[in-house]
Amino acid sequence: MDMNRRSFLSSTAAAGGITVLPFGARAGGHLPNEFKTSQGTLTVHPVHHASIVMETPAGVLYVDPVGDIADYADFPAADLILVTHEHGDHYNMDVLKALKAESTPLLANPAVFDMLPAELKPNASALANGATASLTGVQVDAIPAYNITEERKNFHPQGRDNGYILTMDDFRVYVSGDTEDTPEMRALQGVDLAFVCMNLPFTMPAEAAADAVRAFRPTFVYPYHFRGRDGGTQDPAKFAELVGDAATVKFGDWYAPGELG
Repeated sequence: MDMNRRSFLSSTAAAGGITVLPFGARAGGHLPNEFKTSQGTLTVHPVHHASIVMETPAGVLYVDPVGDIADYADFPAADLILVTHEHGDHYNMDVLKALKAESTPLLANPAVFDMLPAELKPNASALANGATASLTGVQVDAIPAYNITEERKNFHPQGRDNGYILTMDDFRVYVSGDTEDTPEMRALQGVDLAFVCMNLPFTMPAEAAADAVRAFRPTFVYPYHFRGRDGGTQDPAKFAELVGDAATVKFGDWYAPGELG
């Protein structure tokens, strides 16, 4: 990819067990999936839990990169980094320092932006719920991500955290971040590819995640972020069954064998 294509120029406006499916052994590398768009191929690389790398016709996008820096060694450098919120399984300052060049745009919710050290501030922008960033080849819309169940509201209060819609020409990707099946999620339209979280007690159960997918009906959907406090708390096979014909469910090797307890 040439340097001109890689230079995004931003102008920002305002509880049970887990069924381990045959996702493949992570020891052999993460299993990608490819999606055809009008501009070319979009390749999804599951990294771990909530961390995603997408190679797209508009550039290489990193979402919530955390974990071991070595996990990113085989991927192209990031053209854009997105952070949904401040929790340690979504935001890690040291990982960002290793992955972000000074010229790399970074978009984050305001709470994370305020936490960034000076060396990560160049070309970084805060994107609040409902705001949009227009970048070369991609539009980023910040979708509210929050808990709606009373006893979970302290985990992700309304108004703080982001999900994202990424629009690349006529292809739209939704990344939920940490959320429940909010009205904003259920009202989404025209989503080609979605990543929907599900774990307890922090987000929502598979039943709620699948119900939301049946409401907004993306073409493809990944269940992700399904390990909870005590290991695996939600079953992606159950999620797929509940989704039914509302979307084609894709599986990523988000966790190492045995990691889901």
